[in-house]
Amino acid sequence: DSLDSCAGRCGYGTDSAYSCQCNPSCQRFGDCCHDYHSICTTVTSCKGRCGETYNAQNSCHCNSKCPQYNNCCSDYSSLCGGGSGSTLPISDSELLSVSELLFSVDENKASPSQLTISPQTLIPNSETATQQDLSPRPLFSYVDKALFSRPTFSSFAALLDNYHRKTGVSEAFSPVQLQEQVTFLQAAISHTAVGQKLYNFLNSKKWYSSEAEFLQDLQMMWFGLYSRSSGQLDSSGFEHVFAGEIKGSKVSGFHNWIQFYLLEKQGLMNYYSHNFDGPWTGYPDVLGMQFNWDGFFKQVGSALIGSSPEFDLALYSLCYIARPGKQCRLSLGGKQLAIQTYTWDKSTYGDGKKYIASAYPVSP
Repeated sequence: DSLDSCAGRCGYGTDSAYSCQCNPSCQRFGDCCHDYHSICTTVTSCKGRCGETYNAQNSCHCNSKCPQYNNCCSDYSSLCGGGSGSTLPISDSELLSVSELLFSVDENKASPSQLTISPQTLIPNSETATQQDLSPRPLFSYVDKALFSRPTFSSFAALLDNYHRKTGVSEAFSPVQLQEQVTFLQAAISHTAVGQKLYNFLNSKKWYSSEAEFLQDLQMMWFGLYSRSSGQLDSSGFEHVFAGEIKGSKVSGFHNWIQFYLLEKQGLMNYYSHNFDGPWTGYPDVLGMQFNWDGFFKQVGSALIGSSPEFDLALYSLCYIARPGKQCRLSLGGKQLAIQTYTWDKSTYGDGKKYIASAYPVSP
């Protein structure tokens, strides 16, 4: 047998006489032979894969976390002895119903009298890269300042200046900034109907046994730092999704209307056009936008418009927990909305949990 092939070696223990290995442990130690997956594993089965480390390229999984993420292969229980795990799966129909519930209890969303937008020029998807300012007026015509006296709005806004927007620049949080994270999460989850309904649902599905556990996990998945560039701890899910980043010469992430409004008010945001306007007549609505953030262009930045900070956090967290790295189909006021999330696969927290890489409304 070749020293660098799994031919005839599948499932055998580690053997230092070979330059690479052919058992499930090799994935954990990063020393699998190049043909391990093609020879020793079956894409849709746990045969030869029990206890393997997570690989996003696999269509189903065979590790202790797969019951939690509802992505085990069909024979995981029989081959790996895993059973169904402690968490209960979240069905597509449950996602539709719980998103409608969150929509119905979002008491802090802007009313039509509190928020007026001016979307102006609608362009086809084929023209989103033209970088032309086709809208002479700002996107936000009027925003009631009283919104920012609400605890979730004020605590959310306090987080936005805690970041260097360019990737490759290391982030570090002071004790005050760490407390701002806790203050926002407690305001959003512990003190709003949206946050309580989300926690109660996830608790009923056995994903979290206490609100404290939920808050701690949210802080790690959203605010935990990882490296997008130059080996620096320069990014997080919150920064990417809510505050926005500059990577190279372009805007990266940036999917929040409050940050957009605040920057526009400072003269740092130039709204160009939109290529998508959702079917909602009130708030929240969804826009797919083209804009220039203080010298850097975003070809399509989609965001919920007029929603409360806790509503954005709840929808994105729900989808990330229930459908990590996939499109998550929800319903708001009887109208369909898809949220796309992405997992950060290069580093983990806790017992192999993954940080949020991105989350945003899909704008067709």
